[in-house]
Amino acid sequence: MISRSQELQLLVEARLAQPHHYLGLHEIQAHEKSSGMVIRAYLHNAKNCTLLGPGWEIAMAQLHPSGIFEAFIPDIQQPFLYQFRIDDFQGHTRIAHDPYRFLPTLSADDLHLFNEGKHHHIHHKLGAHRDKIQGIWGTRFAVWAPNAQRVSVVGNFNAWDGRYHPMRLLGNSGIWELFIPHLESGEFYKFELLGADRRLRLKTDPYGSHFEAPPHNTAIVPTPDSFPWQDSSWMQNRAHKDPQKQCISIYEMHFDSWRHHVEADYSRPYSYREIAPILCKYLQKMHFTHVEFMPLNEFPFLGSWGYQVTGFFAPTQRYGNPDDFKYLIDALHQQGIGVLLDWVPGHFPKDEFSLATFDGTCLYEHEDPRQGEHKEWGTLVFNYGRHEVRNFLMGSAINWCDHFHIDGLRIDAVASMLYHDYCRPSDEWIPNCYGGKENIEAISFLRELNDVLHEMFPGVMTIAEEATSFSGVTAPTRHHGLGFDFKWNMGWMHDTLRYFSYDPLFRRYHHHQLTFGMLYQYSEHFIHAFSHDEMVYGKRSLLQKMPGDSIHQKSKELRSLFGFMWAWPGKKTLFMGGEFGQSNEWNYQQSLDWHLLAYDDHSGIQRLIIDLNTLYKKFSFLSLYDSDPCGFQWILCDDFDHSVFAFLRKGTTTEECLLVVCNFTPVTHEHYRIGVPLQGTWQCILHTDAPHYGGNELSIAMEYVTENIPCHGQDHSLVLTLFGTSVAFFRPMV
Repeated sequence: MISRSQELQLLVEARLAQPHHYLGLHEIQAHEKSSGMVIRAYLHNAKNCTLLGPGWEIAMAQLHPSGIFEAFIPDIQQPFLYQFRIDDFQGHTRIAHDPYRFLPTLSADDLHLFNEGKHHHIHHKLGAHRDKIQGIWGTRFAVWAPNAQRVSVVGNFNAWDGRYHPMRLLGNSGIWELFIPHLESGEFYKFELLGADRRLRLKTDPYGSHFEAPPHNTAIVPTPDSFPWQDSSWMQNRAHKDPQKQCISIYEMHFDSWRHHVEADYSRPYSYREIAPILCKYLQKMHFTHVEFMPLNEFPFLGSWGYQVTGFFAPTQRYGNPDDFKYLIDALHQQGIGVLLDWVPGHFPKDEFSLATFDGTCLYEHEDPRQGEHKEWGTLVFNYGRHEVRNFLMGSAINWCDHFHIDGLRIDAVASMLYHDYCRPSDEWIPNCYGGKENIEAISFLRELNDVLHEMFPGVMTIAEEATSFSGVTAPTRHHGLGFDFKWNMGWMHDTLRYFSYDPLFRRYHHHQLTFGMLYQYSEHFIHAFSHDEMVYGKRSLLQKMPGDSIHQKSKELRSLFGFMWAWPGKKTLFMGGEFGQSNEWNYQQSLDWHLLAYDDHSGIQRLIIDLNTLYKKFSFLSLYDSDPCGFQWILCDDFDHSVFAFLRKGTTTEECLLVVCNFTPVTHEHYRIGVPLQGTWQCILHTDAPHYGGNELSIAMEYVTENIPCHGQDHSLVLTLFGTSVAFFRPMV
């Protein structure tokens, strides 16, 4: 046992691991002095200090010039309420409560659940939270740093000096805790840690919910949550919906580069509140059902597009504070638009101020770089086998759904989580305990994540960005699947874009690239996405991927691509700019080229997307059977020479169907016979080469009558004119 003088010295040197053993109110043992209580305080900027008790006051003795004071109160055996009257060196006087007289703010159950990885509301316990304890308002802090030798809260309120507010370690939990009375919302803070390696580190709060705007990274004490949500109707309806049977057409957007606010010769991104009415109006006009934001968690480097996260519980301050972000989500919900957020549990950046070697050890990451580093991205991998790390990530996901009313998470880079050998040479990864490459701990975490989110937030969807052949990504966990609602169909995307990139003259040799997808179409619940990843790094915009010597030709090709995409079974995701044929490749540093809408080739594409989304909503059987093979039937899939495809999208009755006919050559085919299941009149309800969309075909017939001539396995048939490079939708008039 160390002596009181040694404790004082360790406190002055900021090396005292249990400051509550020395500071605060303590009963004096009989062998030290006469019986009574002693109170010790370590006060920043204190010239003198007076102890204020119940009806009395005592001048405290200064034990050290840095601000350590002590007072002995004889003949008192029970704790009592007290305050300090502090005279500072600037001639001011303040009254303060002692942080070291308050009991821990985390219960034994909190600690137990966290160490088991099962505390689903850990974000309410760790981090910084305004609270009222024993009638006193202040801020409680808690941080997990099991290997640190000392942890302190630092900020402007104590001149960033780690000596003044050292935290206590709660048993063997690894959690350090302190309640600081009077500390208000808006105060800047960090944690100063003396690490296991004896290095001093200044770390931002892993559970911080509010940060300075980059390039700064200081955490900010949040205000108590009192946002006046107005989306109760949306939230109640969402809880009763099955996403897999709903119409889901997603507009993916990068917040910073969607549209800029122009002021004289200066442009800047919109704030959360500024963009709300503009985005709501646009998405309603376009009839998208959801918007998916690329990551808006706090992140330091804009060039990472948000995928290198340092604030897993905080929306980025670049565009406003957390309440401003809630305002945007609330506005979208009130207009019937769902909000999805890209979420990144697969890795985190190496920035010194954040999670890396947090307490002087590899706490959140693996120590062995063969397990703990993604060299391709320059990031670190979470240790999913550690209960507290899993709880951290689980708390983050729950926080977005609970605190911010997010309707779904699109999980980034799931493949990098599933496999130890992801983007690693054969000698730079470690097999699992069975000798395989699967990351068993990550798989377990993803299953638990999906189960917990679906139980806590009915109607919330999870989407996996996963491009491997891993089986059962969207299968229920009870059937040994991962439990996601949807998986991005990367194979379909690559095959389709490759097919459409070919000169139409040569598409006859690549016919299988559009039919192959049906072989695995119903192996998962798919979302077909043309995402941001396909519009950067020299891959060109969707429009520029299309063949043709003119924008007019490329626009025609792109319209036929969109017609095929919306006709194909599965939910839809389209990256911003694609909906009007953005010409330039996406650049995260500048706004989309909205001026292109002045030209018919671009505005026509936009009108087509509006009508495709409207059609998708109108015919509910399309979304109802997106993941059911009963909802699809090939009519014609082997006309290689003409690059013609025809199929039915079907509902519950024979009359409930749409015929989709695609001609992916620029040659018009007259008198082309297509088999159909129903006799009578069929109406063309959408044609991608109609003049309304910037097309040339003025003579598109609106109605066709069947002939009793069997064709393509059907009892009846239509004789159509298949205009070049077009997709047409027909419905039976019954």
